[in-house]
Amino acid sequence: MAGSRAAIRYAKAILGLAQEQNAGEAVAKDMDGIVKTVENSKDLRLMLNSPIVKSETKKAALLEIFTGMHSVSEGVIDMLMANKRIDLLDNIAVQYCNLFDQLQGKQTAVVTTAVPLTDGLRSKVLAKVKDLTNNEVTIENKIDESIIGGFILRVGDLQYNASIANQLNTLKRTFSQN
Repeated sequence: MAGSRAAIRYAKAILGLAQEQNAGEAVAKDMDGIVKTVENSKDLRLMLNSPIVKSETKKAALLEIFTGMHSVSEGVIDMLMANKRIDLLDNIAVQYCNLFDQLQGKQTAVVTTAVPLTDGLRSKVLAKVKDLTNNEVTIENKIDESIIGGFILRVGDLQYNASIANQLNTLKRTFSQN
């Protein structure tokens, strides 16, 4: 949790600096690239979190992997190296993208279902979430068979749990209290 709070603080500071330099969009693209690359590379994640790999090696690898970044984004890597917080890079990048999207009036609604959403259901959920938030929304569908059925909708800090597993747990609690 402390890492998450630190990531949010870093992301806010980076967003402020990027906006001062009219580079919010460019840095958002860099951060999105970082998120996707780190997410898809187990080796990169291990290297970033390894206490054995020297900072200079980590920095050289990152600058080699993420060539052509905006100077603000490169500065983020330098700053995190100096503060020995490079392990937060992907978390900071995620937080930056979320903050930038909120600033642009965009949000991502995460819908967790037991089976993939159909196109028809996806469009209904999208329309309902747009009505609720008054923002441009994209839908991300996560599959979790353990919820048995129904769905869990998460938009920002709000969550609505209409899963069968949640309903069964509620019944279980009710019976155990009586």
